[in-house]
Amino acid sequence: MSTLGPIGRLGLWTATHVRAVVISWAIVAVALGFLAPRAEHALSGAGWEATGSESVIARDAIDAEFDGLTSSGLMAVVDSETLTVADPGFVRVIDGVEHELAAEEDVTRVVAPRAGVSISADGRTAVVQAGAGADPNRMVQVADEVKDELADLGTSKVAVNLTGASGMWSDFNQANKEAMLKSELISWPVTLAILVLAFGSLVAAGLPLMLTILGLVAAAGSLYLGAQLLDVSIWAMNFALMFALALGIDYALFIVYRFRAALLGSRLSPTEAVAVTMDTAGKAVLFSGLTMLISLSAVMLVPSPAFRSVSLGIMLSILFVLAAALTLLPAVLAKLGPRVDRLSLPWVHSGEHRSARFTRWGERLWRQPLRHGLPALAILVVLAVPVLALDTGMPSIKVVPEDDGSRQGYVAVQEAFGPGAPGALQVVADAHDARRVEAVLAGDPAIAASLPPTDGRGGSALVQAIPAADPSDPAVGAAVDRLRERLPGSALLGGAAAENHDLESALAAKTPLVIGVVLALGFLLLLVALQAPLVAAIGVVTNLLATGAAFGAGKLIFADGNLEGLLGFSSQGFVNAWAPVFFFAMIFAISMDYTVFLLSSAKEHWDRSQDSREAMVGGLAHSGRVVLAAAAVMVAVFFTFALSGPLPPKEMGVILGIAVLLDALLVRLVLVPVLLRFAGRWAWWLPRWIDRLLPDVRFGHA
Repeated sequence: MSTLGPIGRLGLWTATHVRAVVISWAIVAVALGFLAPRAEHALSGAGWEATGSESVIARDAIDAEFDGLTSSGLMAVVDSETLTVADPGFVRVIDGVEHELAAEEDVTRVVAPRAGVSISADGRTAVVQAGAGADPNRMVQVADEVKDELADLGTSKVAVNLTGASGMWSDFNQANKEAMLKSELISWPVTLAILVLAFGSLVAAGLPLMLTILGLVAAAGSLYLGAQLLDVSIWAMNFALMFALALGIDYALFIVYRFRAALLGSRLSPTEAVAVTMDTAGKAVLFSGLTMLISLSAVMLVPSPAFRSVSLGIMLSILFVLAAALTLLPAVLAKLGPRVDRLSLPWVHSGEHRSARFTRWGERLWRQPLRHGLPALAILVVLAVPVLALDTGMPSIKVVPEDDGSRQGYVAVQEAFGPGAPGALQVVADAHDARRVEAVLAGDPAIAASLPPTDGRGGSALVQAIPAADPSDPAVGAAVDRLRERLPGSALLGGAAAENHDLESALAAKTPLVIGVVLALGFLLLLVALQAPLVAAIGVVTNLLATGAAFGAGKLIFADGNLEGLLGFSSQGFVNAWAPVFFFAMIFAISMDYTVFLLSSAKEHWDRSQDSREAMVGGLAHSGRVVLAAAAVMVAVFFTFALSGPLPPKEMGVILGIAVLLDALLVRLVLVPVLLRFAGRWAWWLPRWIDRLLPDVRFGHA
């Protein structure tokens, strides 16, 4: 044991201090588990904004001077096919809506419908507005609380629907939550079946669930604590669950496979087997976790609370799963010993670490690299080409299910007041500039109408303008930029459509930086881990190719509308604007996970044999089964999101599922081995000047 590295020594310590490790994790699980159920209610539903943007500054100014009549205020739509605002039945419903909204603690004031402003020309649609007395996240919660009560005020002839930004996010978050629960119910049985097949033993198959549950409980409890200090999106919880499940399985697969080989194949004692396992597979898991954390930390560069908190949630789940994989899992394995193979399937060969099938596959790739490598490369390139024409945009009302109140209210407002009415632009300026603001708005072709100025408390005026196009139309974003150049210096332009436009602009500006940081840091960490610049470059470039192919497929499906009927969605004509930066970081992180598993195994064989063929074939033989099994679980989890819920989860599930499928089948199991075949000994070449700068990292155990 004198040759053990730091991770091997950690494994040895956990194997000889099982009780201390288990008690420590029990304390963590109980403490954070007590807080975990509260996380869902503490997390926020909004946060999709560009911090510090003009639209956010405008919203704050309107909140302060105009009683919160901003995009985060509430908008109740009362409409009828037969009655008008002159009918007593219609009036009673409006009175009830006003009373219900006025009773809310976080509503500053209620604005009754006004002729020519919020009552349609035919009198059959009226809008009741309520000012926001709290931040946008709280107003989404208020929408959660009042939307059903408002709907119940309707009659057989008069409908009431809560819409606007807060109402939309409320409905979307609820639909998303239901989709997540449905997806989990579908994915868990499939996941368990794959785990049993992958591990070949019911006892071993239960170990990933231990890591998953610990990671999720600890991350949820931590998110609750974080929500007491800052706004944390409810999406952080959703993604934390997915990554806790995926990584718990990945890490357990890699470590348990290696442990069984050391224990039952090499005939080591349980303690020795744990030490050897952690010195090899444990080290690879550590570098895998670090690469994922680095990739996701780059999302923090996006100035949006939602993006940062979602990234935080995923990183917390990775940290806890990684910590449990490096401490609790080896302790449990040491305690189990040979019992890890209890309740095994009849065809399982205990102690088998080198897969005969993947050995044969590796040898075939060595003999015929072009025959297999060129088709794999061609498929990836063909799928990646559509990325060059990828259009993005902020989510439209189509992300909300058709039967939800916010969408029905949205449609009613459009039919009554015009396509741009649900996304009115708001211009706040000094009162003496109000006429000039009106003139600029009246002279812009993208503005259908503007309302008379409203005086504020601080010597300012508010002018609202109705765009001629739907708020999600690119023409509205162009109009926002154009108007800002022409409006007087005291003017600030905001509103829901402007907030979406500012976030989209921030994403477009930060996406190249995020991608560059992810690629650069990913390369550096692979260089440190593998001690070979060419291999590190192969890992990064192939990851990028797989990511491009996944986005290309996403463009064909979601932007072009292919498979609409099969997947049950209505195309927006673009991919959601957060996809390039956020999904890129997630896909790259997952790809790096598999990259480390495969290439660390190849590096171990190279260090032992100095033979490039053995490095390629042996690396594939020892890691191919793990990569395939882990990918199968991830694909099952991600693709279930395509079966339920609103559009963004479908988009996420399909794009991430395709990415994992392509990465495992075409990149890790074909293209990377083929590139190692052509690189030969040069793949592992390390210039002396770089060698002097790098720490000595080895995946082999002497």
